[in-house]
Order: sequence, then structure tokens, then C-alpha cells
Amino acid sequence: MPRLIAHATGAALGLLILSGCTLACRSQEATTRLTFSGSALGPEADVVQRQLARFAERHPEVRVELQVTPDSADQRHQLFVQWLNAHAPTPDVLQLDVIWIAEFAAAGWILPLDGFEPGIDDFLPASVATARWRGALYAIPWFVDVGMLYWRTDLLDRAPRSLIELRQDALRVREAKSARLGLVWQGARYEGLVTVSLEHPGAFGGGILDDRGRVIVDDPAAIRALTFMANAVNVDRVVPSSALTWQEEQVRFAFQNGEAAFMRNWPYAWALLQDESRSRVARRFAVAPFPAGEGGQPAAALGGAQLAINARSAHPMLSSELVAFLTAPDQMLERARLTAQLPPRRSLYDNTELVAALPMPLEQVRPILEAAVPRPATPVYSELSEVLQVWLHRALTGQQPPAVALQQAAREMRALLVRAGLSTEGPTR
Repeated sequence: MPRLIAHATGAALGLLILSGCTLACRSQEATTRLTFSGSALGPEADVVQRQLARFAERHPEVRVELQVTPDSADQRHQLFVQWLNAHAPTPDVLQLDVIWIAEFAAAGWILPLDGFEPGIDDFLPASVATARWRGALYAIPWFVDVGMLYWRTDLLDRAPRSLIELRQDALRVREAKSARLGLVWQGARYEGLVTVSLEHPGAFGGGILDDRGRVIVDDPAAIRALTFMANAVNVDRVVPSSALTWQEEQVRFAFQNGEAAFMRNWPYAWALLQDESRSRVARRFAVAPFPAGEGGQPAAALGGAQLAINARSAHPMLSSELVAFLTAPDQMLERARLTAQLPPRRSLYDNTELVAALPMPLEQVRPILEAAVPRPATPVYSELSEVLQVWLHRALTGQQPPAVALQQAAREMRALLVRAGLSTEGPTR
């Protein structure tokens, strides 16, 4: 996972420097320097370098450079904040996590893009929603990530259609000793727990903030959702208590080793699970949306990356052309083929090239994308998430009843929004 630039291997840095030179030295007559900054390790580095070089070939007067950042989202966020808060004019184009857009837009660090007239009708609505702040568009979706329910096709005939069925199927498989664990998900106290908890309230018709920015984590639907999660751990034991310390990889290993009937995880796990040399469930699983509960609908937490333009870039128009180029259908298809990342353009899901490019079946992916649920768009999302993580974890570990934990979380979150000048609701309802 994530590592600081200073910890990058010499070989990786050498590759980046060499590739950067290839781009920068392509034309001795280039008069304009344009910089792009984002994830640049492994297959992502290859595809970014290839596409930046292609853009440079179309603009011989431009020198295109890759400005290296850590692969860790948290470390990249910290570096971007340092650069942009210091009013640095570079990088011109930035790769941002979907949950950073509102923060960077509210700080005045990235440009509103509506004036460039980007065409966004083809993009997934949930993905576009994360790119907006107070009605204005500040980024263009580049690739999407969604939470998926992985299920064992050798143990079950079909994916569960409701949370009740999910619980019953998990109990039946475990009691029959077909698998030691029923369901595994990311339960450690970090952002992954918030994405899991977002899918549960969504299944019951709840959420974190409503459309007016009001805290709703203590609404009845959210309480029912957290009660379901806590009971799964502490009553039915469908979810092992050890999962309360697990992140993505521990969850994947449990499912990959044949220990669990169900797993909640991201698309990256698919190709790893199909590796027959390492996986005991290769060719014996499928994916579906996290199912609905009473009063809700299937929900899949939305992640992914978006491209934005530095508000102090010396070349905003040229930067917008680079963003348009990188988010065009051809580049997205290439990215899907080389990195297996899901494109946010809806029309591509009717394209036979995408069927061939992605390792997972599109008929399974499409309903999950349709169930995508964005996390709240607010400049203080990170702070709200930290508060919620604490109280979710206290409820799941049995330290607080779910209703009490969520009421306390809601009080702290409302107070935080008031301090930030983002709510008139007050610390209590």
C-alpha cells in the first residue's frame, strides 16, 4: 500500500525520471510546461506515462511532466494541501480522491470547470455528484471504485436479495461447516469502516448527511443499520469479532483462503481471487450489490479518482484540454485494459471493448454501479468521518448500544459543522 516518496525504490524513481525525461525532452522547441500529479506506481504509472506522451505528441509546443506523489491517499492528500495552501502554480492537473473535492473547492484551491463546458452527460450521476460543490463542477471523474458483495457460487445458488437472506445464508453455510465464517467486512477504525457502514444505512434507507447537509446518522434507519451490524458480530456471530481489526487485505485473505461465504470488498480483489496459484476460491465466486434491508435499497459505497485543475495554474485552458483528453472514452478503455479500473462513462458499458478489457463480468458489475452511493460532499468530511469511526467502533465492540453511540456521534458531528460555519442546525436537534 502506500509509501512516501522518500521510501520509493531506486528502480521506481529511475523509471519515473526516465519517463519524465522522455516526455520533457520529446521536443526541444516546447515552450509551455504542463504538470500532472497523481498515482504513478505499477500499471498505473505505465498507463499515465503512455497517455501523457500521447497528449504531448498532439501538442508539440507543450512539455508534459509527471510530478511524483506518494501512492498512499492520505500522504498524497497531505502533500497536495501543502502545495496548494502555499499557492504553488504546479501541479496544473491533480488526481483527487472523490472525498477531497468539496474540501479543495471550498478552500479555493481548484478551479470550477463549468466555464470550460465539459461534457458530463455520459458520466455516472453518483460520480458527478461527488465532483460538485455548492452546485458548481470542480472535477471530472477519471475512474470509479464501488463496494461489492462477493459470494461463493459453490456454496450458494444465487446472491442474497435482502439483508435477511444474507444473514440466513451466512448462518446456514457456517452451521453446515461449509465455511468457517459467514460474512467478512472491513471493521477496523478507519475510513473503510465508514464505507461499510454507508452501505448498511443505505440498505435501510438512511445515510450520513441528507441533501440539505443535515446530520442523519441518528435517524431510525441508521440505528436499525448499525444494530444489524452489531448483531452480526455480537449475537449471530455471522461476522467474526476479529474483523473489527481488519482492513481490505485481511478481509480478502479470509475469503481467498475459503474461510468465508461472503465478503464485502472493492473491485481490486477480483483478479487476485482468480489467481489459482494462490486462491482457493478461484472461479467459484461472483459479485453483487450489497442487498437491501427493510425500507431501503441495494447500496454500494462510491470511491475512485477525479481530475481537477489547480486554481493557480498558469495554463488553465491547456490543463482543461489535458483533463478532457485523459477522461475521453479511448483513454478510459485503455486504462480499463491495463489497470482493470472501472470507467465512469455509462456508454462504455455497452462497448464490446470494455467486455474484453475488464477481468470481471459486466453483467455483474452494472447493477453494482447503478447502486453506487457517494459519501457526503463537505469540506470537513475527514473530520466528520473520524468522529463517526469512533462511535461506530464503540457500538460494534459492545462498548455502547447502537442508538446511544449514534446519538453521541450525531451531537459531535453537528457541533463540528456549526464550528465550520457549514450548518445552522446546532449541536443538538
